[in-house]
Amino acid sequence: MKQSSSKCKAQVLLSIVLAVSTTFTYAQSNQSKLTAISPDDVASYDFVRPEADYVKRVQMIPMRDGTKLYTVIVMKKNVTKGPILLSRTPYDAKSSTTRTRSQLITEILPAMDAEFVADNYIRVYQDIRGTHNSEGDFVMARPIVGPLNNTGVDEATDAYDTIDWLVKNVPESNGKVGTIGSSYLGFTTLNSLINPHPALKAAVPQSPMVDTWIGDDDFHNGAFRVPTMDFIVDQSTDKANAGAQVGFGVGDDYTRYLESGSAGDYARKWGIDLFPNMQKILQNPAYTEFWSLQAVDKWLAARPLTVPTMLVVGQWDQEDSYGAPAVYKAIKPKDKNNDMVTLVIGPWRHSGANHYGYGLGALTFTGDTALEFRVNYLKPFLDHYLKGASDPHTPHVLTYATGLNRWDISPKWPMGTMTPLYLGQHFSASFKADNSSGHNDYVSDPSKPVPFLPRPVNLGDETSWKSWLVHDQRFVSDRPDVLVYKTQALDKPIHIMGEPLVDLFAATSGTDSDWVVKLIDVFPNVSPEPAEQGSKPSMAGFELPIGIEIFRGRYVHGFNKPQSLTAGKIEEYKFGLPNVDHVFLPGHKIMIQVQSSLFPLYDRNPQTYVDNIFNAKAEDYKSATESVYYGGENASSVLLPLVP
Repeated sequence: MKQSSSKCKAQVLLSIVLAVSTTFTYAQSNQSKLTAISPDDVASYDFVRPEADYVKRVQMIPMRDGTKLYTVIVMKKNVTKGPILLSRTPYDAKSSTTRTRSQLITEILPAMDAEFVADNYIRVYQDIRGTHNSEGDFVMARPIVGPLNNTGVDEATDAYDTIDWLVKNVPESNGKVGTIGSSYLGFTTLNSLINPHPALKAAVPQSPMVDTWIGDDDFHNGAFRVPTMDFIVDQSTDKANAGAQVGFGVGDDYTRYLESGSAGDYARKWGIDLFPNMQKILQNPAYTEFWSLQAVDKWLAARPLTVPTMLVVGQWDQEDSYGAPAVYKAIKPKDKNNDMVTLVIGPWRHSGANHYGYGLGALTFTGDTALEFRVNYLKPFLDHYLKGASDPHTPHVLTYATGLNRWDISPKWPMGTMTPLYLGQHFSASFKADNSSGHNDYVSDPSKPVPFLPRPVNLGDETSWKSWLVHDQRFVSDRPDVLVYKTQALDKPIHIMGEPLVDLFAATSGTDSDWVVKLIDVFPNVSPEPAEQGSKPSMAGFELPIGIEIFRGRYVHGFNKPQSLTAGKIEEYKFGLPNVDHVFLPGHKIMIQVQSSLFPLYDRNPQTYVDNIFNAKAEDYKSATESVYYGGENASSVLLPLVP
């Protein structure tokens, strides 16, 4: 009986299994039998198929305070003893590793990763705390643990803890890690150098945010950069997942910001003042310790140099031109054997080293300069320190000579000897001091500020934003509120390598003023070949900016102590232009432009001293007569770093 019963039960069980199997197969092959209200959602779908050439893992890596950070690890299949290349980002690690939905690793990752992952590098992207899929609170450019941060955690500790986890939990790695990234990622890369993990063997900060008051994103020499407000809204809303934007519609940003009043009025009108980061800016317009204690170059200057570092920036970086050269200046003295720090300046816009480098705006270069840099210099540098490859003898300084279109290798930076190009009478410019002295005047009217691009201005237009620093300046050269000084046509090339310095003697009839100085290469007004319809514009007569910078007059006696200017009093304003390697060719002219606004990139100076320009009232904005002096004791000039 027992055997018969067991056999019967087995037959019943087999029948059930067959029925379920048959039903499942039938449902798969006959989905038309589903009813109209059968649920249509599925839990997930992985586009990565078995034939993919890569492996992708997602990990929530714990930090020392228990916060877990979303981390994506990508590598080719069958990698062994591969070095790890880490980027810590506020811009979404998930989307950074899903450029396209492909089965090829070189297509899912950013273009700059291709040479590395093809050579068995393990690529890692991580959301910094408080952004996208990571836990914790987001703090913009979080200060290191110290006077401004008592939490015990920062981007340096998070980098350390991440590297520690990776070398212990990624069995395919060789235990060596490099950090790399541009802009905000350049900032986090620099942070990895503060108390670095022993496994960190190399770092490549590109266009890093370093001092956002002196010369990076938020201010330049005290003048507020208006697009900062859009970035705050986008980056600080709902862990940067919402893509929040100010709802002002479309139109001319020049008019929109002008009609809003001060930058503070604009922030309050659109509720941007409710964002904590905006409040920090509104409450700290001067360079107090709130800003100076956040300056990354100062952090690094106070610490030992133990990790080989390659600093990279674009010559026409429209967002963070200051940071990389400032860090180079701060840490190069620690490079006792002259083999730990490299500075690279390429002919690029912001983050241009990671994209295509054939040209910028109307400029065309000889080949893909960005790819040349990555293949010939960046990868050999990382291969040496992360893979044990032979020493590539990375240049101490690598720059691209625009004008000649060639790479220059130098033993130091700057290379040039500072030589004044003097402003003179009859709006001349010369390397010889003018025997006569005098001044040229213009009226700066805050109700009609000089635009930084031709109107209509659209700050959201990435094409014009990325290339505005090389835009032809003829669109403002004939404005009555722009002074134009220029040399005669050059009879020999003039090569500059370094940071041009403005030495401007000027006075205002107001009690505050901004000063904008532009160094420009004026092309001959002839063209060897007419521009074809739809092609890039002819360069005949082109006024190419080599460097543009602004200085807020109230800080002439110290960035930390703003003061009212005395009407009519001559003051000496000294400030730097971006670092460059450029050759002014024979037949070209060198031009200097001076003006008092660059709108709406920078907020307007009311030209009447108020304690906080963010709170300036409509009645504070007044026209002023601006005087630029030349010759004698008040010989205005731009000092150029000349090389033979």
